[in-house]
Amino acid sequence: MQKRLYNKDKLNKLLVVHKPIYISSNSFLNKIKRMYKNKKAGFSGTLDPFACGCLIVAFGQYTKLFKYLKKTPKTYRAVLWLGARSYSDDTENIIDINNAEKLNIHFIKEELQKLQTSITYKPPIYCAKKINGVRAYTLARNGEVFTLKDEIMNISKIKFISYSHPFITFEASVSEGSYIRSLGQILVKRLNRVGTLSYLERLNEGEFFYDNLNSLNPLDYLDLEQNIYTGSKEWLEDGKKISLEYLENKSNGKYLIIFDNFFSIIEIENLLVKYVLNKVMLK
Repeated sequence: MQKRLYNKDKLNKLLVVHKPIYISSNSFLNKIKRMYKNKKAGFSGTLDPFACGCLIVAFGQYTKLFKYLKKTPKTYRAVLWLGARSYSDDTENIIDINNAEKLNIHFIKEELQKLQTSITYKPPIYCAKKINGVRAYTLARNGEVFTLKDEIMNISKIKFISYSHPFITFEASVSEGSYIRSLGQILVKRLNRVGTLSYLERLNEGEFFYDNLNSLNPLDYLDLEQNIYTGSKEWLEDGKKISLEYLENKSNGKYLIIFDNFFSIIEIENLLVKYVLNKVMLK
């Protein structure tokens, strides 16, 4: 953790932090809040305590922008430990460790490449999904039996990194909400082995990479089209209703309107204009 930073004005801020292993995303966010002396903060894309890596953090008004950010696909580096078994498909709940017969490296590469597609899978039972209002990992820890619904993981890219028996290292770029622990189990079954992840790092979320806590301009990362507004800036500053006639693009959809010191997100629907987010201040 870097030295404490002071932000008395509590300005809007968007940045990427690097979460270490063996701490929850919420606990690490609390450390970041204390670092910047700002209580209004949030993050996107929970990482398991076992995992480390890229975590998008926003302060102030920027906490409302997560759903509009260019944060997919997400890329992970994972290490699969052959011969080890775990209830949670990682090193937190190891059942046993046995010797595993060495594999042919070409076989591993072939099976990895076959995974570069869309896969239907079940999330791990130790996950944050809710069943009747209760987190799955809570039910699993209590020994309760339950079934999670199948989901689809889109793997846009998968890359073999190394094989040093019994450890296979690979990288995968996947769609939002994918579980790399489940991907590890799919791979190990294709290899006719048992195994679990021994390491997991998120390298990026879409266009977001860790870069020494540098502040980011949200306008560079918003997945929204800019619309040209020809009316009075003061109307948006005051949150007044704006007319469609002052917008260059009149088609249905959500748009950015950008000024020198703030921006707004509007939505056009059936010739009517409404604010989604208004007067989000820029530094």
